[in-house]
Amino acid sequence: MKKGSYSSIGKNLALIFLAIVFIGLTVRILPFRLDLTEEKKYSLHPSSIEVLKSLEEPVEVDILLTGKLPGGMRRLQRSIEETVRTFNAYSNQKITFYYEDPLNLPESIREDYIVGLSEYGINPTNLFITEEGGQKSKLIFPGVLVRTEEYETGALLLKGEKGMGPDEILNQSIENLEYELIQAIKKVSIGQEKSVGMTISRGEMNEDDGFGIVEALVDQHEVFKIPLADATKADDLDPFDVIIVPGPKEAYSEKEIYFLDQYLMRGGNLIFLIDAMEYDLAEAGGEGTIAMPRDHGLDQLLFRYGIRVNKDLIQDLDFGYHPVIAGNFGNQEQIIPLPWPFYIAAGRMAKHPITKGLDQVMFRFVSSLDTVKADSVKKTPLIFGSDLGRKINSPVRIAFEDMSREPNLDEFGSRNLPLLYLLEGEFISLFKNRFLPDGVEKSSFLENSKGGRVLVAGTGLLFKSQKSFVDGNPLPLGDDPFNNTQYANRQLLQNAVNYLLEPEGIMATRTKILQIRPLNKIKVREEKTKWQIVNILVPVFFFVILGLIWTKFRKRKYGN
Repeated sequence: MKKGSYSSIGKNLALIFLAIVFIGLTVRILPFRLDLTEEKKYSLHPSSIEVLKSLEEPVEVDILLTGKLPGGMRRLQRSIEETVRTFNAYSNQKITFYYEDPLNLPESIREDYIVGLSEYGINPTNLFITEEGGQKSKLIFPGVLVRTEEYETGALLLKGEKGMGPDEILNQSIENLEYELIQAIKKVSIGQEKSVGMTISRGEMNEDDGFGIVEALVDQHEVFKIPLADATKADDLDPFDVIIVPGPKEAYSEKEIYFLDQYLMRGGNLIFLIDAMEYDLAEAGGEGTIAMPRDHGLDQLLFRYGIRVNKDLIQDLDFGYHPVIAGNFGNQEQIIPLPWPFYIAAGRMAKHPITKGLDQVMFRFVSSLDTVKADSVKKTPLIFGSDLGRKINSPVRIAFEDMSREPNLDEFGSRNLPLLYLLEGEFISLFKNRFLPDGVEKSSFLENSKGGRVLVAGTGLLFKSQKSFVDGNPLPLGDDPFNNTQYANRQLLQNAVNYLLEPEGIMATRTKILQIRPLNKIKVREEKTKWQIVNILVPVFFFVILGLIWTKFRKRKYGN
């Protein structure tokens, strides 16, 4: 080779090296990311970026989904790692991740570690793996632990709605990764943000009943009791970002209704849990009892906002169970669970940030909801009953002995009855063009709302704790003490409060949709050999031809 050729090659290599260095320095000084995927899989919502930019200390993430996994779980594992890497790219502080298999920990700490995971809702999942022509079971922990120097929390990442297939559950879990992870990071880095109030003084809930609400929200928000009867002016409710009205048993006064109305007009957020029917479950034995309409004083207020809680009760054949004493065994009472159509295990969810991906939610003694004319208010049903439901108008018989009879399917002809509604838009005050209650400040009255949202359910028991049969202590929301079942009432409350506070905040990340593109398994099996040959031999053949052409070119150029 001639001397000039060596010089030319050296110059080209130097230019390539300088170009690489220049590009590296430019990216380091002016970093950028390009997401070329159709669904913007690697892009973050602005609210997530805001949380990451506000971090003041490093964050560590322990990924618990480890070991030899089948294809679907490997996809979830990779997605978790990719999401954490993406977070780190946007974060103001370092976000590092590690893999931790709880089952490989030393025996002395393993049990305590796994019990600690269960407190975060991360329980082991039994996975069946096909190996060597047979199936083997493997316990996995599909979650993460997130910690700063001072705080730690956990998040279960494998979640889905009842009736979904494994592929759908995996896909939905991957869709919700950004929300679950950024929510966990927000918990350990920002702490309590907003104030949530629960009204008392009208028989709403006693201390134990409200335990579940406090337990579900206290990690992120401050929770207070509001003696609404003691309020003297509408401003008294302003410090609260969300107010829950959890099943009043006595009628609110006109002044109390005015304060709630003006709280909404000022941009507040309300959750109404309304018991439209009055009953005493202690009298449901023997001949049973009768549920009659309850006067809670809120019918006109809700009607003005665009919704009506009807004086009826819904029964559904997608039911829960109620414990009933069925005689004695010796000197011990025998308690058995019997199907109870007044308990609805609702699993049909709207594709909305509040309900997307929720498992079944338990509604006990719920009344039906109808929307009424309110043109400036958007009404969104969030949770529905099954295909086999019915409404029983007042008066309603409630008797345990009815559990022993087979239901008449012909009577259950109502499909997808809405059980929970979200109201958004511009609300008009109930007191517009009316005399205001005595003793209120008329100068501060607002006729129309300045933002604000309303959530309505026809039961006061939606977020009421049940009690343990063992020690009588209140349980977290959704825990069924008799059937050892976990419903999604706790997560529903958390999602609802977070959405009411910031509908365009990190809750909006739950709207991400990733398309499932499964392979045709029959076609894969039939054409396996052909594509193996194509993938192995075609590249080799291509480079052999390229090498021959290059050799021939060099001979022609330097042959002389």
